Amino acid sequence: MESRFKMQFLETLFIILLATLIGGQLSSRLNLPAIIGELLAGIIVGPAVLNIVQPNDMIKIFSDLGVILLMFLAGLESDLKILVKLLRPSFLVAVCGMIIPIIVAYATGIFFHFSQLESIFLGLTFAATSVSISVAVLQEMGRLNSKEGLTILGAAVVDDLLSILLLSVATSMIGAATAKNSAGLKLILAIFLQILYLFLLAFISVKIIPRLFKLSQKITLPASETLIAMIVIILSAWGAEMVGLSNVIGAFFTGLALSKTQAQKSLKQNFTAIGYSSFIPVFFISIGLEMSIKSIASDFLLFLLLTVGSILSKLIGAGLGAKIAGFTNSNAFLVGTGMVSRGEMALVVAQIGLSNHLLAPTAYSTVIGAIIMTTVLSPFLLKWAISHSK
Repeated sequence: MESRFKMQFLETLFIILLATLIGGQLSSRLNLPAIIGELLAGIIVGPAVLNIVQPNDMIKIFSDLGVILLMFLAGLESDLKILVKLLRPSFLVAVCGMIIPIIVAYATGIFFHFSQLESIFLGLTFAATSVSISVAVLQEMGRLNSKEGLTILGAAVVDDLLSILLLSVATSMIGAATAKNSAGLKLILAIFLQILYLFLLAFISVKIIPRLFKLSQKITLPASETLIAMIVIILSAWGAEMVGLSNVIGAFFTGLALSKTQAQKSLKQNFTAIGYSSFIPVFFISIGLEMSIKSIASDFLLFLLLTVGSILSKLIGAGLGAKIAGFTNSNAFLVGTGMVSRGEMALVVAQIGLSNHLLAPTAYSTVIGAIIMTTVLSPFLLKWAISHSK
């Protein structure tokens, strides 16, 4: 049985990597970001079209490691001083980019006769942003370290924190119905732990991690710097998960901490090879694997309105925040497109909604389909925005 499982996983991994190679190459030949071909490859080999590969626990583990490594590389390529300078525009982009999607998704829920609570949770689901896809496009097109790219990264961190805060409030309000005395206390404790962890992570990133890497020079093991970096990445991502934050926050801060060390260049080279040869392609493919044509067809109008509404609301909201912060029209549009993707964060929120009876099971597959569609379409929009930005 164990041998059969190993064979099936190796076969699945082979198909995923081959599909990534073919899809990415075809996309590059068409002068599109490689990630577009990789996402579409996931849809083709997945249940939506050929049904060769189905989502499973091993793919989920590889996918989680892929997004962690992707965001570590984003932090490694970022400039902390510029990120701090762009704190105001990042905050404006995040807040405006959450308010409008919440309103639009809530109104959509009410239109389709969802309850008040279900409609509010639908708004929270589409408020969350995941810039993992945008990071890959910005990296590929050499714009990650631009003002717009760093604003998108900063806004994503703020967006993540606000999404988790709102989610904590929503789930605690539900808990209050059955345990009135403990729900509020749990919420306060959760928020306190998250803020404490962020301060601890910032302190460790500035004071501890760079010194730790000086000690790595005394270790005689091959690739000792890469090994120590991997340990720190996993530890910081695990810590973030433990307090209820997204694991990518821990990975991103670790990358930022190492961006000014002497090892930055070699770490970037090594982790690019490790990530893009296995884990990151599985992450891209896994998004397409979740697409279900059957569920979309059964409730196409809801799917269509959620997809169009979520794209336009995030584009307008985040773009408005960038415009208020002083960006030109074209660059504000670029920032808006960079925030469109919902990705894994919205999928997690939707799953929590289903398990807490805040999202009707009949609508769950349609909501997941709309989330994936925004993720698939976002690199097209971002590529177009970059080519037209000044």
